[in-house]
Amino acid sequence: MFGIVRPCRHTLCKSLHAEWMAHLCGLCLTLRDRHGHLARLVTNYDGLLVSVLVEAQAPELSPHRRAAPCALRGFSRADVVDARAEGARLAAAASLALAAGKIGDHLSDRDGVYARPLVGAAARRVAERWSRASDHEAAALGFDGEVLRDALARQPLLEARGGLTLLELTEPTETAVSAVFAHTGELTGKPHNAPALAEAGRLFGRLAHLLDAVEDLEADRRNGAYNPILATGTPLAEVRRLCDDAAHGIELAVADLDLERRTLVRALLVGEVRRAVARTFDDHRHGTEHPPGEVPKVRSFFVVCPAELCKICTCGWYQPKWSPNRGKSCRERCECPCDCCDGCSYCNNCCDCCRCCKRCDCDCCDCG
Repeated sequence: MFGIVRPCRHTLCKSLHAEWMAHLCGLCLTLRDRHGHLARLVTNYDGLLVSVLVEAQAPELSPHRRAAPCALRGFSRADVVDARAEGARLAAAASLALAAGKIGDHLSDRDGVYARPLVGAAARRVAERWSRASDHEAAALGFDGEVLRDALARQPLLEARGGLTLLELTEPTETAVSAVFAHTGELTGKPHNAPALAEAGRLFGRLAHLLDAVEDLEADRRNGAYNPILATGTPLAEVRRLCDDAAHGIELAVADLDLERRTLVRALLVGEVRRAVARTFDDHRHGTEHPPGEVPKVRSFFVVCPAELCKICTCGWYQPKWSPNRGKSCRERCECPCDCCDGCSYCNNCCDCCRCCKRCDCDCCDCG
């Protein structure tokens, strides 16, 4: 499982975490049911955002079912998104295409075991199979798989050209993710969401590409492998600025979306994306000072997890000093998926906090 958005039970309240797991397990089972057990290997955290976006815009297009016990869930049953759901199918198509592209990159770079003839030949066959499956699934959903193929084909050409800027190198990834995100608006009958979805996808693709490069920076430097940051000579501080700008742009794009269910989308594409940026750069700081609002890595286990747990247990009433929500009202910080009041357009019916922590300071309904 790979991806930059990987929340845990300490950063999502119980109901939101259950929703996220329903999409994660749903994507895994969709890949199994429609493309075979081997395809489950391409299950990834970022791909399920497509399924989340479809359900957020049109819940009726994401039927759920009760899944059988699974070893990865401790042999427990769970509510999951059904393999018939169009969002899960589009997420599966994107995940297969991404995995096929990853294998292609390893083969072209002759990384590790991929340099061995037998392993390379087997990997090539798997990549071709997944690429065909992705095209077939995408076509059934009215999505042009050529966009993904073109992006995957252009990436190595740009890397070989040289003399390009960092954002020119991230353009294929931006284009591919933008197209997939925008198509969720078409699937759900909300084409007016397409521009904001395309912008969110473009910036998310940029962020995923950059964070992946940061994570691999030291290993690529040691091994002499290609890395866009090293190839362009971009300072790490500039990369951080680009990532922060992208995260802010995603937040603005999400705010413009017409969604039936906003809370999980905002929790993943806003809260978890910002955590991903902080986490990635915290791992590559090399002893320099921490920017304001961040917690040093050595404190992450002993401070961050208990603090996040306290935040969840109090439904966001407690906010640690490094939280961007510290001092904000319930309307600004609450991410609970609630429906205890009507007409709460500002915070999308978030007033369930009056039931789960017995305190509510918002004025959008008569919580008492």
